[in-house]
Amino acid sequence: MSISAQVSFVLVAYNEPWRADQLCQLVRELRPGMRVLPVGDGHAALATCKRQVPSLLIVDGELDGLDGRQLLRELRRHGPTQRLPCVLISARTDTASVRTVLPLAPAAYLGKPYELDDLRRRLDRLLPRSAGRGVAPLAVPADSLDDFLERMRQHNRGAPLQDAVLAALHRLQGGDQDLGELDELLTRDPQVTARLISIANGSGSQQSGSCLSLAQAQQRLGLARSLQLVTELALQHNARLAEPRLAELAAQLGAQALRTARLASWLAQQLKLDSELCFSAGLLQNIGELALLRSLQDWLDSGGELDEPSLQRCLRERAAGFGSALRTQWRLPLGLRQVISAYYALGAGVLSREALVLNLTRLLLELPCDAAPTSLAGERTVRLLRLDPELLARAPRHAIPG
Repeated sequence: MSISAQVSFVLVAYNEPWRADQLCQLVRELRPGMRVLPVGDGHAALATCKRQVPSLLIVDGELDGLDGRQLLRELRRHGPTQRLPCVLISARTDTASVRTVLPLAPAAYLGKPYELDDLRRRLDRLLPRSAGRGVAPLAVPADSLDDFLERMRQHNRGAPLQDAVLAALHRLQGGDQDLGELDELLTRDPQVTARLISIANGSGSQQSGSCLSLAQAQQRLGLARSLQLVTELALQHNARLAEPRLAELAAQLGAQALRTARLASWLAQQLKLDSELCFSAGLLQNIGELALLRSLQDWLDSGGELDEPSLQRCLRERAAGFGSALRTQWRLPLGLRQVISAYYALGAGVLSREALVLNLTRLLLELPCDAAPTSLAGERTVRLLRLDPELLARAPRHAIPG
């Protein structure tokens, strides 16, 4: 989207698309005719400001790329943007964070979640009057649930964190947490696993080879950096789901993911394969469902409605798309993505033995309780792995070791 040099505009730099939409709409309500440009990361915001200085910047403190503080610091170094009014909205409202931001002279510093009426009053004072002053909202048609989810699919934040991880991080901040216990909890959380693997394999990494498991990612990142990243995940909006039904489903899906991961790891150990890769792949096989639940919480937060039939339809029709988009968006290593995909179906190409293990894991977990595991002996996966029927008989479908 190009910006005319003669037209003033407001730049909204925000991670969460539905929040960005809400902020853009709020500006248009207050100043009908005002141009509003949304961007989704800090580098895009910085490049836009250098092309043309906006009338006002509304920025997410936890923005991807350059976060809000880093972006504001860069803007204050350049003459044209030194006095740019900025509204910073951040999850970090502790005394130390506020002191860090004050020298950067934000026009307003608001905590998450912001209070809409308070933000409206502040923006009304900061927005230029020449763009017109609105007293009534524009008549913009509301999104349907499907439209909303289609937009969120390519820009969602992934899964919520497990309650046990959030509680452990809270205890850690208070100095009352065993790091060994916390590390054990982190290995069970799909969002932690996916994001640390993604970041460890990021463009900034100078090491060769891909990290395919959480253990490899933690080794590359180090303890301090890993904990910092997990804490940042915990500060994100909807890291914990507020709606009870969504929270209940997330807990069930998390338990299912852990069960899958443990069985896949057990099978890999028996076959002397990469058990850490199989554990991580098993933990991530249903992250699309978890990410979808988080976006549905966003839908409810924005004033949408959701009944049980719509919820179940969304899980059936949209979870796979959310998972695929996440794996691409986070640039998870191809080897890991192939193993995850094999959980659902075996492609026609050459398959690793770890991929076959994930497919066998699904077959075992979906087997009726009264059916013997040896009934799978004729399956293509079992034949390709050349499994001993005795191993199938020993597979711990119900009491999977931790």
